[in-house]
Amino acid sequence: MRFADKVVLVTGSGTGIGQAVAKKFAEEGASVIIMGRRREPLEATARELEAIMKSRNSNGKVRMFPGVDVSSVQEVIDMFNAIGKEFNGIDILVNNAGVSGPVKILASQPFKEFRECVSIHLTGTFWMSINALRYMNDNGRVITIATYFTEERPYEQRPYRFRTPYTSAQGAKNRLSEALAWEMAEKGKRIYFIVSNPGPVHSDRIYKTVYPKAAAEFIRIGGFQGLSAIDIERIASDVLPYVGEDDGMLEKAIDRLASRIAEERSREDSMQANATQDTSNIASTIRSCLDKIREVAEKIQNNTKNMIVDGNFLTQEETAEIILNLADVEVSRLVNGRIMPSDRVFYPVKPLISTYQHSDAVDANLAGKNILLSISSNDDVTIRRVKHLISKLSGYYARCTLLSQHDVALDGVDKRICNMMDEDEVRRTIRDVRPNITIHLTGNYDYNREVTSLSREEWDALVDRFINIPALISKETLNAIVYDGGREPSRFKNSNGMIIIVGPDAPYGKKVSNLLRARAEVFRGALRPFAVTATQELSEVLNSNMRVYLVLPGSIDGKEPDDGRLVDTCLYLASGRAINRVEVIYYPDEVRT
Repeated sequence: MRFADKVVLVTGSGTGIGQAVAKKFAEEGASVIIMGRRREPLEATARELEAIMKSRNSNGKVRMFPGVDVSSVQEVIDMFNAIGKEFNGIDILVNNAGVSGPVKILASQPFKEFRECVSIHLTGTFWMSINALRYMNDNGRVITIATYFTEERPYEQRPYRFRTPYTSAQGAKNRLSEALAWEMAEKGKRIYFIVSNPGPVHSDRIYKTVYPKAAAEFIRIGGFQGLSAIDIERIASDVLPYVGEDDGMLEKAIDRLASRIAEERSREDSMQANATQDTSNIASTIRSCLDKIREVAEKIQNNTKNMIVDGNFLTQEETAEIILNLADVEVSRLVNGRIMPSDRVFYPVKPLISTYQHSDAVDANLAGKNILLSISSNDDVTIRRVKHLISKLSGYYARCTLLSQHDVALDGVDKRICNMMDEDEVRRTIRDVRPNITIHLTGNYDYNREVTSLSREEWDALVDRFINIPALISKETLNAIVYDGGREPSRFKNSNGMIIIVGPDAPYGKKVSNLLRARAEVFRGALRPFAVTATQELSEVLNSNMRVYLVLPGSIDGKEPDDGRLVDTCLYLASGRAINRVEVIYYPDEVRT
């Protein structure tokens, strides 16, 4: 048994892939620690693991931690304290815990749900890894399960429509694992970090949640006779979870929603003649819509299968076997710091990445435009760039407004101050400005700071600044340009507008270490899938002329970012001249001089 006398901790191990991984390690002699938020599945899994260990005459033990949320500060600390007392350290951590998150266009996603999805996937991975390091034995391994949708190749970035928080978090998880691997190597510690990016896996989550909700979102956007977009959204939230369960429960859910819709319509139309009959008709329409959702979900599933050579998704057991093999100490050493694709999916994407764009041909398209410049950092570099942008944009007769969290010493521009983590406050402020274009600058962070030295408060602040705030600014800009487009997505068709996110710089200097590069990529790696996913939704699903662009200053040769090139690229994008180009991500400093 390959993992006899080893201690393995698997997050999200009550069901699905996590449970399958726990079983594999139990079969190979390990002591297995399982954890999750729900007690009942963990208890059932614990019984199965004990039976496996007994059948193998293993000396392994099972330890269960129910009710533990991987993103909870104190729950995770308390769990590791208990583990430290009971076991002589841990050898392997498998970061598997996750949630589907909202499956909607960016403009429709509740900010609370967006943040929760990022928190579970990204912050949970960070917090579990950081705490595990305190108890990890020599030759320890941290294996993180992410997704093939965040695979990156030269000039390619995979979008994942309706999943902006999910794919943003997964992209950052990839890069976080790289950064932690480099930090451990720098300290001379033999602890290995690997990411596995499996493709679609047979699971309840994908069949009962992701595909049906994606299908419902397509229908909400395209429309269904007899139902409004809001009605279809309610079907997805209130009825769809019962599909595949008890038929009686499904029928009750249909009847409840039909009665609610009928009552609302009766209030809106006092001439409604027969509310009872109307409720019956609405219930019938809901059933027809559910049939359509099933049809579209099957189409999504089949389209994905057609991109796989043998036409089959991975089983949970096959995925667990991949994790088991990556956990082998020699394999882990050889692939330390790498993202290991295991998806088998031939996923063609357009070349979404470009470089410097000169703004010579910017014309009067900016005259009279309302341009909102928002900043979540008041550092000197950000203020300097904002001043440069305002000067240039004003020269083309655009009206500029600056949005920040604190007062900025900047004259000659309308200024607004708000809490950028307050959804209602951000919404009111942006709708008051009514921008045609928003340019958001994230600012930078200290790449010399060890990721492993960050407090939880410091980490949370970084996640807010580089993921959550850009997402909220983007979402509310979309809904300000197309009023309440999130509720009625058909309104986006043929609409115009854009968001330009200026992300953190690449590190610069005469000799830039790979460690610094890896740290810098954590949040750049989150913003890339965010931008391409949001733009795919806007252009290919909503049929709008709206875009979310990402500009990433700095270059691989370590030269200091050129503000002139950054501003030129932003002006080029703001002019609308890139609207028919497929590129979404721009690296203004990647030029030959």
